[in-house]
Amino acid sequence: MHNLGHTRSCFKPDHLLQTPDTFIRAPLPGMENATAIVHAGPAIGASFTQYTAEIAVGGKLGVTALQRFIYVLNGSIAIGDGRALAPGGYCYLPPGDTRSITALVPSHVLVIEKEYQPLAGFSQPAFIGGAESDIDPQPLLGDSDVQVRAFLPASQSFDFAVNTLLFQPGATLPMVEIHVMEHGLLMLNGGGIYRLGDCWHPLTAGDFIWMRSYCPQWFGALGKTPAKYILYKDWNRRPQG
Repeated sequence: MHNLGHTRSCFKPDHLLQTPDTFIRAPLPGMENATAIVHAGPAIGASFTQYTAEIAVGGKLGVTALQRFIYVLNGSIAIGDGRALAPGGYCYLPPGDTRSITALVPSHVLVIEKEYQPLAGFSQPAFIGGAESDIDPQPLLGDSDVQVRAFLPASQSFDFAVNTLLFQPGATLPMVEIHVMEHGLLMLNGGGIYRLGDCWHPLTAGDFIWMRSYCPQWFGALGKTPAKYILYKDWNRRPQG
């Protein structure tokens, strides 16, 4: 049924909410039997690119000169050397890594790409791969109802971080955050309310949010099941621009 122009999607100077009813799919250069939904990138002022890719059996993402983080949402993918990643599997590929990313079954993956910012005294990171289930969750600022899993080491070799946050029903961020870090967020499960600037957005699984630096932000989980999202942030570097 036609929705007569209604959508929860919203684009403001300090944030973007992109809901699945507005997703547009198109292949990116180097992809084979795959399409991408580009959620954030330089066109909206982001310093990184984030997209989800839908890959047919035997399809490939292609390679990039940029550093890349991949998280498997559904299906199974093989990383060049034969390592297979199931749902919840992830990998970090450093700049220039030419390992192929191939779907073993129809697959849906989240991809983050960013130009690497070297830091004097620290070497470029190496390849990392693993499973989210093997990461010990940590309470957020002492609140055991909000569990954080960090995919990348805290080493200053890395210029960005990717975490999942799991909120028990009724749990919230402890404060409205306003900070220099930029975010890309994909809602994985459950739902809630996200404050972005002066807007209050209902959020459910499949929604994407981009937050510009200093965008006021707060989340509260609603419903009877836990809410979970995966979050990108830039860090470990002096502010640019």
